[in-house]
Amino acid sequence: MDRPLIGVSTYLEPARWGVWEQRAALLPAGYHRLVQRAGGLAALLPPDEDPAAARATVARLNGLVIAGGPDVAPERYGARRDPRCGPPAPERDAWELALIGAALDLRVPLLGICRGMQLLNVALGGTLRQHLDDHAGLPGTFGAHEVRPVPGTRLAAALPGPVRVPTYHHQAVDVLGRGLVVSAVAADGTVEAVELPAADGFVLGVQWHPEAGEDTSVMRALTTAAAD
Repeated sequence: MDRPLIGVSTYLEPARWGVWEQRAALLPAGYHRLVQRAGGLAALLPPDEDPAAARATVARLNGLVIAGGPDVAPERYGARRDPRCGPPAPERDAWELALIGAALDLRVPLLGICRGMQLLNVALGGTLRQHLDDHAGLPGTFGAHEVRPVPGTRLAAALPGPVRVPTYHHQAVDVLGRGLVVSAVAADGTVEAVELPAADGFVLGVQWHPEAGEDTSVMRALTTAAAD
């Protein structure tokens, strides 16, 4: 069986290598390595100046991952900015929302990771809690806590049961987007995963960072759907 082609969103940041210091399309290596370990071929998707290019991009993929990163601008879901909300990333918001919209429209299997899950929720009309405590490690390091899959969901079928996962976030889903169901929660009730019913194709978002751990279950669920 051919390995499915999985696109992963990237972002522009100042970077330095050798004698150069320029803006570069970046993505932590854990993402493409996780795709590869889960049986997929990884394609990195740099932002396009024309968000309309998202549809043509997604049409060439077997699956799509929206990577973690900065806070989603609260203006995207009609909220006033909390002082603890991070700085906006308008270009990235626009590009990744366009990718999500294309994947939903074309029924390309979709996995949102951390920010990617939050952006999926916003794309479907949901809102976010702009700050919560105790769901991240020290700055630049991942924390860990247990998440509990909701029985009967796609995620519950992919995981062996409650699992301890790498985490780094201070925002979370508040009001669910259209059609989404909660498929995992933390001990304090924080939404840790959302998904669309199977009839709507493979659409899953997880709040944690599987690319920072060893377990391939979530990504393998995506690559299996993409191969089908």
